[in-house]
Amino acid sequence: MSHDDFEVEPVEGLPELPPEGETILWQGRPNWWRLTWEAMSLPWVWGYFAVLTLWRFISVVDQMPLAQAFAAALPFVFLAAIATFLLGLTGYLQARATMYTVTNRRVAMRIGAALTMTLNLPYTQIANAMLDLRKGGSGTIAFETMGETKLSYILCWPHLRPWHFNPTQPSLRCIPNAEHVAGLIADAAEARVSTPRVVRKSEAAMPSGDSVVAAE
Repeated sequence: MSHDDFEVEPVEGLPELPPEGETILWQGRPNWWRLTWEAMSLPWVWGYFAVLTLWRFISVVDQMPLAQAFAAALPFVFLAAIATFLLGLTGYLQARATMYTVTNRRVAMRIGAALTMTLNLPYTQIANAMLDLRKGGSGTIAFETMGETKLSYILCWPHLRPWHFNPTQPSLRCIPNAEHVAGLIADAAEARVSTPRVVRKSEAAMPSGDSVVAAE
């Protein structure tokens, strides 16, 4: 019988139904191969095993026939293939367990293949957003947050801007059509921050029936 690890979610990617007035603008996951390539540092892993393979070949080529020298270096190629498979599997599982949600009020990130958690980033708590656009239209959108909120780099990895530890910057990693998503976030954040809300003071503070309009 099939089983959905997230079947308890009323809306995929969100722990509860959005409140009245909140609209989902976009949902998506990381591209698993791009996530493996960038977050798992796959090019560096390949380069490491390439150096080992070449070193092994050069160290024995003058001591044995050419075919045997290639054979002596071949185990490192197999190790590279195994490492690629394991990293690819990790990237796939991370991407499958992730759901990014952009609404007209916030950015929500359901992340974690082993320990699932949801990060809520209201636009009023986002100081800046940066787009790292790659070939093919995929990219990463990183957020600078305001306030005293501190996120664990280990718990949130790989959904963070690389090499930014203090403070950490939660990120929508390796998403397709990243420029379009960044535009949605920019428009929604501008509208949300500039939209005034009515704050009704207590009757003790001001005459009955009066209200104050304050920007969020």
